[in-house]
Amino acid sequence: MATEAPAGTAALGAAPTTKPPASKKPPAAVPRAGNPNGKASVPAEGRAVDTSKPDRVVGNGTPASCTSKAVVSAVAAGGIITFSCGPDPITITMAQTAKIKNSTRKVVIDGGGKVTLSGGGKRRIIYQNTCDEAQGWENSDCTNQDHPHLTVQNITLADGSSIGVDPDIEVTNGGGGGALYVRGGRFKVVNTKFVRNKCDSGGPDLGGAAIRALDQNQDLPVYVVSSTFGGASGQGGRCSNGGALSSIGVSWIVLNSLFSYNEAIGYGANQAANGTPGGGNGGAMYFDGNTITVRVAGTIMERNHAREGGGAIFFVSNDLSGSLKLENSTLRRNPSDEFETLPGIFYRGTSKLPSITGPKPT
Repeated sequence: MATEAPAGTAALGAAPTTKPPASKKPPAAVPRAGNPNGKASVPAEGRAVDTSKPDRVVGNGTPASCTSKAVVSAVAAGGIITFSCGPDPITITMAQTAKIKNSTRKVVIDGGGKVTLSGGGKRRIIYQNTCDEAQGWENSDCTNQDHPHLTVQNITLADGSSIGVDPDIEVTNGGGGGALYVRGGRFKVVNTKFVRNKCDSGGPDLGGAAIRALDQNQDLPVYVVSSTFGGASGQGGRCSNGGALSSIGVSWIVLNSLFSYNEAIGYGANQAANGTPGGGNGGAMYFDGNTITVRVAGTIMERNHAREGGGAIFFVSNDLSGSLKLENSTLRRNPSDEFETLPGIFYRGTSKLPSITGPKPT
């Protein structure tokens, strides 16, 4: 007995009963951020996470379904998060900050190269803080909690602002983190663009227009891989210190990335001079602490600016146990208005000068 073909199809060897579907617009290729000519090897723990089997998908295939509320809900639930917003690039303006629950083991936010999350110039975009009881209390030693593990990849974070936010929670750590604030657990960024983010314009130790990181589990490093901070005139971050990155007591590994047009706009340095708000250090990067290590490899840093010291990088190890290493990276035209150790760098660490392999800063 012959079997009947499913509706809309033909039995084997028969003529089609319907017209073939119209060809769909092919998905756009994921745009690469960072320094495309960077050759630094990326270890497994610094690579993008496989998101082929997401736990949550924001949107049902249309732009209208991709809302701030859906993003906030997905991030609060945790797991691997992807987006289905249609074939074209989309900007989702956040009506509130997406906050990660402290009980979550893993959060991966993957924009597929087509999604921009915007703070609208009014609010921070993503927030993780294991010492914030409002996100759930997991561990009395909240500064050394092994989760959540946050990965942000293949996305753009734009127009975030931490100006004046969460003063009760963050005052002891200086605040900052216009786009992203991460305290506790682990954190990495892969193939992500940060543009036009900002935090408070004055204050010592306050910083990170794009990212503020504190208290990583077991003092393991934050990875920043193939990512762009600024990238063109008017697109950089602006903050008292650290126009892109800022941390206290955190180590970093920055690979194959691009930092340009970021600014440290405070003045009075640290500690703040009398009659000043303090700040102005680290046009792109601001690192403070004790036994911290920062490695920058395959990266371009240019046209960043510090009103005080370190037009590109400000690095201070208070007990001289920390170190800064530059490998095959290009630092050029990063003015420091008041002081620097090398062009664009203020350094205080284990040795008189940072370790530099490859081009010298100019």
